[in-house]
Amino acid sequence: MSHITILGGTGYAGRHIAAEAVSRGHDVVVVARRAPENQLDGVSCVTGDATNQDFLADLVSKTEVVIFTLAPRGDMLGKVVQVARKLIPLAAQHGVRLGVLGGAGSLKVSEDGPRLIDTDAFPAEFKPESTEMIEVLEDLRAAEDSLQWFYISPAAGFGGYNPGERKGTYRTGGDILISDDDGKSDLSGADLGIAFVDEVEEPQHRNARFAVAY
Repeated sequence: MSHITILGGTGYAGRHIAAEAVSRGHDVVVVARRAPENQLDGVSCVTGDATNQDFLADLVSKTEVVIFTLAPRGDMLGKVVQVARKLIPLAAQHGVRLGVLGGAGSLKVSEDGPRLIDTDAFPAEFKPESTEMIEVLEDLRAAEDSLQWFYISPAAGFGGYNPGERKGTYRTGGDILISDDDGKSDLSGADLGIAFVDEVEEPQHRNARFAVAY
């Protein structure tokens, strides 16, 4: 059993990760600015400001794994990368493994192709969010080697607008977007949760980004 702390743990992705982790017997704490109206059974909630250095330091000192699912949108746009820059050295200092939910925008559409964010098909309104998470990935890659981290880029069609159903399976890849034979790139929230907890329990990607989709 691991002690897992999820930043943004009451959001769409964080809630699915928390549910999967607690179902496997892990000690799970979700972190949010305000307590959720419907809290998951078996999950503890801590409220506070993730942009605060002292608050982050206290969280990291009490856990084994931090899952970072904060989304740079709304009033958090421009702040998520700043939180990550506080969190990265804290995780390295305390020997805490850091797992980050990124986006699909930084994935290439093919071996020799452009990144998804650089294609005409990528919605302009999502570019600021994707660009910020690319910065977080770059910061992780530049971090000292003592930091243990992984970064998951889910399917292009991943999100609360496309919840899908739990299949209990997924595929992983490197830096290339994963699509099915029909060109669709999907992943349910439940199966993202499985992928995250699988990586926590049996690490396969040390200090690496990997794609997850069907």
